[in-house]
Amino acid sequence: MHYHLNGFRPGDPRVQPALSGEAGALPPEVDVLIVGCGPAGLTLAAQLAAFPEIRSCIVEKKTGPMEKGQADGVSCRSMEMFQAFGFANRVKEEAYWVNQTTFWKPAPGDPARIIRTGRVRDVEEGLSEMPHVILNQARVHDMYLEVMRNAPARMAPFYDREVVTLEATPEGATVVLRSADGSRQETVRARYVVGCDGARSTVRQAIGRDLRGESANQAWGVMDILAVTDFPDIRLKTLIQSEDEGTILIIPREGGYLVRLYVEQEKMQPGERIADRDITFEKLVAKAQRILHPYTLEVKDVVWWSVYQIGQRLTDRFDNAATEDGPAPSVFICGDACHTHSPKAGQGMNVSMGDGFNLGWKLAAVIRGQAAPALLHSYSAERQGVAQDLIDFDREWARIISERTEDSGAGAPQFQKYFIKQGRYTAGVAVKYAPGLLTGDAAHQALARGFEPGMRLHSAPVIRLGDAREMQLGEVIEADGRWRLLAFAPGGDDGAPGGQIAALCRYLEDDPASPLNRFTPDGADVDALFDLRAVFQQGWETLEITAMPGLLVPRKGRFGLRDYEKVFCARFGDDIFGLRGIDRARGALVVVRPDQYIARLLPLDDHAGLAAYFEGFLLPRR
Repeated sequence: MHYHLNGFRPGDPRVQPALSGEAGALPPEVDVLIVGCGPAGLTLAAQLAAFPEIRSCIVEKKTGPMEKGQADGVSCRSMEMFQAFGFANRVKEEAYWVNQTTFWKPAPGDPARIIRTGRVRDVEEGLSEMPHVILNQARVHDMYLEVMRNAPARMAPFYDREVVTLEATPEGATVVLRSADGSRQETVRARYVVGCDGARSTVRQAIGRDLRGESANQAWGVMDILAVTDFPDIRLKTLIQSEDEGTILIIPREGGYLVRLYVEQEKMQPGERIADRDITFEKLVAKAQRILHPYTLEVKDVVWWSVYQIGQRLTDRFDNAATEDGPAPSVFICGDACHTHSPKAGQGMNVSMGDGFNLGWKLAAVIRGQAAPALLHSYSAERQGVAQDLIDFDREWARIISERTEDSGAGAPQFQKYFIKQGRYTAGVAVKYAPGLLTGDAAHQALARGFEPGMRLHSAPVIRLGDAREMQLGEVIEADGRWRLLAFAPGGDDGAPGGQIAALCRYLEDDPASPLNRFTPDGADVDALFDLRAVFQQGWETLEITAMPGLLVPRKGRFGLRDYEKVFCARFGDDIFGLRGIDRARGALVVVRPDQYIARLLPLDDHAGLAAYFEGFLLPRR
């Protein structure tokens, strides 16, 4: 974490200096108006709060922040994103870590009893440096709200504001908001509006988009409880299939005592509604007790409970653009506003936050004059495919965990096999963006087989040369809108003149056609838009930070202080070159997007290819 660049500043370094002229009233004009304080909206707001020159605000129809969240699963990929926002370690401290998943089914010869049939590692070894955790959605919200409060604009939600009307044009939108009691009505003119206002989204309806899909004839109850039980796996993520009472999914919660139970109900008839079933909390508990036989369950307290019907629905576009090649959109939708599904896949909050992160840096780039508005078409193009994959996965997973198959009792049941097969998806690391404006193809994949364009950057351990700190390379990516250029040096290259690392630095610094010279804003630090980092194969004891090219120890800030945190060495035993299949003889240049996804994989000397990529969507510096 960098601070003190422009002078010593006491106190918490996460709290940035406030902007002058801070206003407490809802502004009449903004660059971005975010509607809804769910996970998608808060991720987007926290991202935009990093840019003091962007006027953004977020409104919420509820009267205050969430206290009890319905979502609770945080994937490994979301934890990597939290690292960029600066609160992953706090989540680790509070959350329940999902280390193993167990599976239970009826005992052969005595189907009234359940027995454990399998136990698997929840996340495969080496898939991510981050764990899969469980934490109340409201606490995730709290941490995003803190990021917003600590930003220069001291951004905070405006509660008790519901959208009444939205009129959109290619140049922006006019939104009328009203309080719940009707005593207050306000009008906001926004350059961009983002609807993160849930499955009944007013913003989505205003731009003529519909959620389309169907509901299955399956109902589930869910409850967060404090209970006493002799079931041995109550503190493990567990899937139980009974003989004729249905299925239970157990999700241990944070704090050591709380647990969530998803309890399958009897199949519904076509046209039947959940309300017709008169499902009560007592009935949910009784059914859970029957499924757990011969083990007992005594509920001491209920924190929250609900019932729902499984359904998967999706919109055809996530913005108000008519076509991909027409005028850029001015209104967007994120999260449940554009995709809904059952909660058992544990992906709803995670995919919604991914929507917000994807859109946030793109909006910032356009508003700050760094990219043309056409870049905004890529949001719907990229995230609609991700949502479709989620819908397909959720439909299949819901079918499998409810399906009863006859077997001889030998081998793992089908739901256990499917869970193992889909482990990368549930960890959130299977998302892959197709080749296009922002994503390259696999032409140079042989240079680094573990860094695939379109996939998120799969971090690995390194040692920072300047202070010998062992760390994850992924830690260098903060949610600050910058592009990362990760240069992996060929064998023998120590940064000296004549090597490819020095040649890359010389090109970026001296060539007028380089991305750094064409697109970095005038008067900004040299790494304001492009953050170059180098990783060498030598041990850190053999290299000198002062011998590195100037671009790797750049002068920054009003005092021209040196940045000593841009050079890394491979770590003995966990060598990033070996772990990620990087060509030791040729090295590689990995271009990483602001949202941690790999944009391009290039040879170190393909300077023209690097320039051509950014010329496709960035605007020359002002």
